[in-house]
Amino acid sequence: MAYTVKKLAAMSGVSVRTLHFYDEAGLLKPAYHGANGYRYYEEAQLLMLQQILFYRELGFELKDIKRILGRSDFDKVAALKSHRKSLRKTLAHTRQLIVTIDKTIQHMEGTRKMKDTELFEGFSPEQQAKQEQYLIDRFGEEARAGIAQAKERVKDWTKADWEKSGAAFVKICRDIIALKEQGLPEDSRKVQAVIRRHYEWLQQFWTPTRESYAGHSQTIEDSELRKAYEAHHPELPKFMAAAMRIFAQRELT
Repeated sequence: MAYTVKKLAAMSGVSVRTLHFYDEAGLLKPAYHGANGYRYYEEAQLLMLQQILFYRELGFELKDIKRILGRSDFDKVAALKSHRKSLRKTLAHTRQLIVTIDKTIQHMEGTRKMKDTELFEGFSPEQQAKQEQYLIDRFGEEARAGIAQAKERVKDWTKADWEKSGAAFVKICRDIIALKEQGLPEDSRKVQAVIRRHYEWLQQFWTPTRESYAGHSQTIEDSELRKAYEAHHPELPKFMAAAMRIFAQRELT
């Protein structure tokens, strides 16, 4: 059975826009185009989309997924077995976090007493340390100083502080997407005005220079950080990074 892009989007939960992007990026081509120009997807493409979604769920970047799926020796069944193994490991971690949540609720409601050490069961300082080490390895001592600075600046933040900062970030992303969809280029006055807001938003955590802000643009493109931007639009990391480099060159010293 063949599905139009609209039907596949409804079935898979992947937006039509993202499916178009996957096609243009060479990640997921339709089985064929109809006489009406519509894209049509068959079982082979559905299975490939499933693989893409599994790899995305496991934290892989799109460029790595494309490389993996494009290998001549790629084995779908072997990949599924690997996904299953990874997800079982993640499931165990998730279950531990749920137990910690339940214990904390009971503690706060006064139905049980929780030990202080139990508050942090299931969390992974290793993952945070891994991300920090990635930045240090790539950008050196400046990254180490920036991480320390960010931790110091947010150590007393309240839930309201984090919510306010998060809302500001979402607004920046949405405004950039709106301008991109209007066809404005990265160096346009309106796009650069939003990038200035992004730069000022980052100053809550650390103070970027020309070099570090340009370096941060690369991190948005090729590290786990891209997910925060990609969640708003699959092309946002690339567009945002290019605009940031222009801003750094023009405005920063």
